[in-house]
Amino acid sequence: PCAQAYSCCEEHINREMCCPWSRCCGMGDFRPRTVWLGHPEKREQRYPRNVINNQKYNFFTFLPGVLFNQFKYFFNLYFLLLACSQFVNELRLGALYTYWVPLGIVLIITMIREAVEEIRCYLRDKEVNSQIYSKLSTRGTVKVKSSGIQVGDLIIVEKNQRVPADMIFLRTSERNGSCFLRTDQLDGETDWKLRLPVACTQRLPTAADLLQIRSYVYAEEPNIDIHNFIGTFTREDGDPPVNESLSIENTLWASTVIASGTVVGVVIYTGKELRSVMNTSNPKHKVGLFDLEVNCLTKILFGALVVVSLVMVALQHFAGRWYLQIFRFLLLFSNIVPISLRVNLDMGKMVFSWMIRKDSKIPGTVVRASTIPEQLGRISYLLTDKTGTLTQNEMVFRRLHLGTVAYGMDSMDEVQSHVFSAYTQPTHDLPASRAPAATKVRKTISSRVHEAVKAIALVHNVTPVYEANGVTDQAEAEQHYEDTCRVYQAASPDEVSLVQWTESVGLTLVGRDQSSMQLRTPSGQILNFTILQMFPFTYESKRMGIIVRDESTGEITFYMKGADVVMAGIVQYNDWLEEECGNMAREGLRVLVVSKKSLTEEQYQDFEARYVQAKLSVHDRSLKVATVIESLEMEMELLCLTGVEDQLQADVRPTLEILRNAGIKVWMLTGDKLETATCTAKNAHLVTRNQDIHIFRPVTTRGEAHLELNAFRRKHDCALVISGDSLEVCLKFYEYEFMELACQCPAVVCCRCAPTQKAQIVRLLQERTGKLTCAVGDGGNDVSMIQEADCGVGVEGKEGKQASLAADFSVTQFKHLGRLLMVHGRNSYKRSAALSQFVIHRSLCISTMQAVFSSVFYFASVPLYQGFLIIGYSTIYTMFPVFSLVLDKDVKSEVAMLYPELYKDLLKGRPLSFKTFLIWVLISIYQGSIIMYGALLLFESEFVHIVAISFTSLILTELLMVALTIQTWHWLMIVAELLSLACYIASLVFLHEFIDVYFITTVSFLWKVTVITLVSCLPLYILKYLRRRFSPPNYSKLTS
Repeated sequence: PCAQAYSCCEEHINREMCCPWSRCCGMGDFRPRTVWLGHPEKREQRYPRNVINNQKYNFFTFLPGVLFNQFKYFFNLYFLLLACSQFVNELRLGALYTYWVPLGIVLIITMIREAVEEIRCYLRDKEVNSQIYSKLSTRGTVKVKSSGIQVGDLIIVEKNQRVPADMIFLRTSERNGSCFLRTDQLDGETDWKLRLPVACTQRLPTAADLLQIRSYVYAEEPNIDIHNFIGTFTREDGDPPVNESLSIENTLWASTVIASGTVVGVVIYTGKELRSVMNTSNPKHKVGLFDLEVNCLTKILFGALVVVSLVMVALQHFAGRWYLQIFRFLLLFSNIVPISLRVNLDMGKMVFSWMIRKDSKIPGTVVRASTIPEQLGRISYLLTDKTGTLTQNEMVFRRLHLGTVAYGMDSMDEVQSHVFSAYTQPTHDLPASRAPAATKVRKTISSRVHEAVKAIALVHNVTPVYEANGVTDQAEAEQHYEDTCRVYQAASPDEVSLVQWTESVGLTLVGRDQSSMQLRTPSGQILNFTILQMFPFTYESKRMGIIVRDESTGEITFYMKGADVVMAGIVQYNDWLEEECGNMAREGLRVLVVSKKSLTEEQYQDFEARYVQAKLSVHDRSLKVATVIESLEMEMELLCLTGVEDQLQADVRPTLEILRNAGIKVWMLTGDKLETATCTAKNAHLVTRNQDIHIFRPVTTRGEAHLELNAFRRKHDCALVISGDSLEVCLKFYEYEFMELACQCPAVVCCRCAPTQKAQIVRLLQERTGKLTCAVGDGGNDVSMIQEADCGVGVEGKEGKQASLAADFSVTQFKHLGRLLMVHGRNSYKRSAALSQFVIHRSLCISTMQAVFSSVFYFASVPLYQGFLIIGYSTIYTMFPVFSLVLDKDVKSEVAMLYPELYKDLLKGRPLSFKTFLIWVLISIYQGSIIMYGALLLFESEFVHIVAISFTSLILTELLMVALTIQTWHWLMIVAELLSLACYIASLVFLHEFIDVYFITTVSFLWKVTVITLVSCLPLYILKYLRRRFSPPNYSKLTS
């Protein structure tokens, strides 16, 4: 089933990732390939360029793409048709510019915004594509850009450098003939992976010889599976020709980082055929939920426009050419649907994005998608990665527990003194332990501590590596075990932290190769151990073991460490292991149980004979080998427990607490092990102390999934921990039931998740709940999830910027997320809601006046205001005060952070709902009617005075309504109000064709305008005061 899933996925990706014309470029199908070393020109097919591209458009598709994305909104399409209708003489209502200028401004602003974002995106991609690498060629070593790398090139990658393309590992500078890779950008796993070069090329004297031999790599077709690879290496000019099989151990995938030495590889896949790219979904054009809601309201307004026009024509009894009259009325009342709404909202979003960037409390935050800042104000599910996002990916040794005594960070000096005394007292060398009485006497604490430390220093897979440090060169450092030059390398950061701890208490690992290990005691003496057997850690066995011979005494000891679950059955009976493991796990520590067993020479020889025999068998080899090893794993002496902590990022706990109180459910999706993920979840308080954890048992069939789901259904208010494989089975057979149960959990942890699986979970949450999701991650393996979520947040980690480049928002630390959502998200959403409703109110007011005017004058389709008045009304006279609503806030940012419950109110979408929309519609109809009827009642003989009185009252009403809506005044708001009023008064001089300049200076004009404005605004001020007094909103209780 796995293979089928991969092939389906692959087909899907093939369809997704290929550009429409790729087939005719010969790049359509993914095919196996033969790659000649150092000869890219010998290729048999065309391969894609090695470029990373996160842009939505290119130079040619920009204009059509932007226009399409604008006119697919019902809104903008409507205004385009409206403007075009003015070319028809029978439908023309005034000057052409009254319709074309606003539409032009809208499109130009949108294009500028999109262009700026595209240019930024292009520059970010260019930075990655321009990284310089060394390439082996016939001319020697030449420099090449990442984007210039081709299939067949021999590329040199230095330590700590990113691998630029998928390669086969040919050579390493390391003496032990292998290298370590950091893969957390690809699969989220913190463990370093061991990679082996092709044996034939590693044996060559120099790297330049790679160009002298006739050899090629046969590689399978590109696919999505990052954990497997099938290929062969052939050297034709050998005698006889050499054939080697290649597997995942010989690969260096792009987006991984070389952790040791310098490597040489041959490129086999580039560009869109890279494993990392195939595991990344295409960036989708995200449209905010708020934009969709506004779009819905404008459709309602359009419906109202059609109804009003039909009513007007019906009241004329459909006389004459009534169908033309319908069109004229549609144009006359076109203000009902406000054209300035889109522009105001888009400009508002740019301001919100600017505010986020400029916030000194969250430095380094970048907004890459300025179209969706208000989405941050209504997130219901937060999906976060673990490694590098919640944790720092740095392990620290915290606890050593011997059963009767425990040592924490503050008592490590005691451990140090015990170790020191064990190696300095003369009794250490006496064979006292052989005396029969000694078995009865309980071992002293000192010797128990020493035994435990020695075991921890020996049972691991860590290699000390010496590097030149400017003073000492490498050879000298290795010879003298120079402390300042030593670095530890291992497949897991926990192992390194254990060895670093034994060094800190006096027992130092100074040397290691395939067959021996050297430890240095506090007195400087070197202890030599021969490694007889090594049993590496696997996810199935959950333990690792080593058999060593102490060269000084000849004693053979079998040491073992592993997870408490498996070790409990292996060690001798005791009454403290289970309890103490539980206590340490509750503190969020990763617990390992360490044990030992002394073997006689005969016992070991017997074991070795059986072990070798088992390893030679062809059938059931792994089972037979495991059986032989298990014969040793009995009645082992329990030495100690170790507790290691993966340090959390700063302020992760308070941030998760804030998110929980805000009503946001947090899911952790990680590629890491189940135990580690559960530990971190407890440590970060993602799962609170009083919550139960339900660990979903591994399931592979439909029946097992059914039983396990039923067991889970019976539990209430408990966090769920599930592995990626079990999740896949559940989603295959019981998608609806599983999602329903999981959504009710206070927290969910998914471990061993593939990158595409993370994206699938996000997609399912969106479909099942209809709620907004936010995904947070720092690695290349999180890109799919970030792009799938409604809001993607990238954390700029130590391991590169892949996630932050693909995200909508990029932060430097996880703790900044709290402020980003609680303060900026909340403000952006509330301000956008206020702004959109006010713009609608402004348009409905003038449309109501037009309707009243037409009704009074026998339903004539004659505009009330013409030319500049109608354009000036929605721009220069009211634009600044209305737009200044983007600076409004109901509470200070400190209060919003202190009371995250305020955020919970927004999840119901109340700031912009049909209820608030209806209230604003009623206010608009009331004010429009009052102003128009007032002007008609009070006008004196001339029609021109109606325009003067009504228009002035309308402007004043709008300015007063803005003042009524504002909750916290900002100096710019006052400036905007006064500036707009000044603009109107100053422009009266130029508007003599519409307004009688002499009339507006009379007292009669002033009192009439004052009365009309008061009648339209005063009742609303009174209502607002009464509401604040008797039914105050939540935020006002906190501000008063």
